Amino acid sequence: MTTPSDAPHRRITVEVNGTACVRDVECRRHLVDFLREDCGLKGSHLGCEHGVCGACTVRLDGQVVRGCLVLAAQADGRRVETVETPAPSPRLKALQDAFVEHNALQCGYCTPGMLMAALDLVERRPGASREQVREWMSGNYCRCTGYHAIVDAVCAVLEQQRAGRFEEAAPA
Repeated sequence: MTTPSDAPHRRITVEVNGTACVRDVECRRHLVDFLREDCGLKGSHLGCEHGVCGACTVRLDGQVVRGCLVLAAQADGRRVETVETPAPSPRLKALQDAFVEHNALQCGYCTPGMLMAALDLVERRPGASREQVREWMSGNYCRCTGYHAIVDAVCAVLEQQRAGRFEEAAPA
């Protein structure tokens, strides 16, 4: 039986929110644990640890992933973006503001993952309808809000985007 101190380690370099993070990690360490414990970024939360709840949602090279399902070693040489990015994009900032304005956060546990999922939606599906927003966000669990306020907040940002508030191009 392998104990944690005996487990194989690997040196990885991950760009996290624009800053290189070089660490020796256990090969079985999950990305969310790496972010929380090695990088000190507590915004990505551990919920179910099975990829179901979405509390650990981050972006890896621009793609939304569940941090509990990705090994830290798989992020070696790649770029990770969390909700704590020091220079949030205008869309992420607008989503953060809209979540506050629409009371789309209550206990706040799901909020970082919700914001990262919402950012992906706003960038990839700018023409999304309210029903499509609700469907998109259904992969992230919230036990407090009932989703109505979350959907309102995301729809408000989509409306801002349709009105031309955001000038930079969305990712392909």
